[in-house]
Amino acid sequence: MIKPVRWKTFPLDFLRIQSGFLLYGLAITLMIRGKLGTSAWAVLEVALADILHVTVGTMTVIMGFVVLISAVLMREQMGWGTLGNILSIGPWVDMWMSFVPEVNDNLLLQISMLLIAIVIMGLASAIYIGVDAGAGPRDSMMLAIHRKTGVSIRVARAIIEVTVVTIGWLLGGPAGIGTVVHAVLIGPAVQWGFKLFNVQPHKENEEVQAGIEGGAE
Repeated sequence: MIKPVRWKTFPLDFLRIQSGFLLYGLAITLMIRGKLGTSAWAVLEVALADILHVTVGTMTVIMGFVVLISAVLMREQMGWGTLGNILSIGPWVDMWMSFVPEVNDNLLLQISMLLIAIVIMGLASAIYIGVDAGAGPRDSMMLAIHRKTGVSIRVARAIIEVTVVTIGWLLGGPAGIGTVVHAVLIGPAVQWGFKLFNVQPHKENEEVQAGIEGGAE
């Protein structure tokens, strides 16, 4: 259930994956601060962060562990990158949230922030998926549901994200037109990132990418 660590390339892999997580945190922050709607998981995490009076980054870490436990119980494989995803993206989000101001009543800037966030998220995904150190916790859950139930990757992803965004919206999370735009554009953005960085994903990562095309975080 645990992917082996490639110790010879670990230092470089660690730097690469952290750069991907840093950019991913920036992308999430831009969507939150742009106020047009966020990715499905961020809708839920922002809602829960407000309810529990914790930072969005802290809630991202907590939710990552909750999702990972669910995936592990379904015997999904994980790697050091899976734990890195959980422990790193949240703190990067909190760091960027302290620098990026909230934008209201400036539609052009808000749209720009949303589109830039999607491009950055596509690049970030290509960077950290390319390290091949294990899928993120949310992708691990998607793969586990696919393996356990036999439904397609796209259906598994859709079920998870529709459920997550619905609960998040009911709890007061920032669902909006940006959530729909993200769902439509994130797949092409990740594909572009893969092409730009010449990422050749292994089978697991191909499955993850297929899920992303069906609507990723």
